[in-house]
Parts: sequence; C-alpha cells; structure tokens
Amino acid sequence: MLKVRMKLKEKKITIPVPYPILNLLLRVITSKKITRFVNKAIENDGKKFTIPQIDKKDVKPLLKALIEYRGLTLVETKLKDGTEVTVKL
Repeated sequence: MLKVRMKLKEKKITIPVPYPILNLLLRVITSKKITRFVNKAIENDGKKFTIPQIDKKDVKPLLKALIEYRGLTLVETKLKDGTEVTVKL
C-alpha cells in the first residue's frame, strides 16, 4: 500500500492508496483515449510538447517491483513553513 503523509502546521493527513486502486489509476492514465485527450488539450494551449503512449505491459513490472520493496521511502520533503510530505511504499 502506498502511503502519503502530510504534516501541516495544525493538521496531519494520511492518504492510503491500495495497490489495486493504483493499478486501476495507471490503467486509466495509460489508455489511448486519455493520452489523446491530454495531447489535444496541450495543442489548444499552443505548445508543441506531446505525451508519448505508455504500454500497459511496461507498467506491470513497475507495480510488481513496488510490492517487493514495502517500507521504502520514495519522497520526503520539508518546507520552511513547517509542511512535511512523505510518500512510502
């Protein structure tokens, strides 16, 4: 399970993201329709940047690797105003 923890000045927020939901989100993001929609939105702004199509076959090994490395800290940031964000597997 992916865990996102945010510590603000007065609040602490923890957002758990189970792997099946993460898998579903990655399938939606890698779909051809979403990629076309995002590229059309970028073209409307007049920019020349395009997002390449990502195959679902390439994402599956990534998810399997995430499951193997439980407890690993991916991101840990602290800002000057006291805000902290931590993303752990």
